Amino acid sequence: MDSSTVAFATVPTRLGDVLAAVTGDGVAATDFRDGPLIRQRIAGRLGMTPADDPARTEAVREELAAYFHGELKEFRVPVDWRLMSALQRQVLGTLFATVPYGEVVTYGELAARSGTGVPARAIGSIMGGNPIPIIVPCHRVVASNGLGGFSGGDGVESKRWLLTLEGHLPPTLDWDM
Repeated sequence: MDSSTVAFATVPTRLGDVLAAVTGDGVAATDFRDGPLIRQRIAGRLGMTPADDPARTEAVREELAAYFHGELKEFRVPVDWRLMSALQRQVLGTLFATVPYGEVVTYGELAARSGTGVPARAIGSIMGGNPIPIIVPCHRVVASNGLGGFSGGDGVESKRWLLTLEGHLPPTLDWDM
């Protein structure tokens, strides 16, 4: 697999066209929107040339589609952590490894669990800078007194939708998959 290129896939979902960027090592970025500027920004951050490679993106396309249809509880695609600092990698890696589908953790609990000594407020900033939302499930990190913030998609409403999909929150009257 060419290590100097990044391949992109788009999956239509209830929250919009979710974009995944896949390097030779795995999924390096996801976004709740797709478009030429977003793809250009991700390729630039990776220092890679975009490539048309449907075979490379097939697994993440299938897994994201299954997740948004409520059929996938655990992502198995490889994750490429290269866009994260060591601190982000430790915190987001802890989240990825220890908070399964349908469960949540508070910012403070994740701070303690990660062993980084980072205060809860900084955990929120790390979640906001997560380059691989959905697969690295920053939506599962909540405030001790409510949902907390969310920088993906349509903000907290997208977080609420994802947590409802996963069964953590009850569906509302206007629930629509």
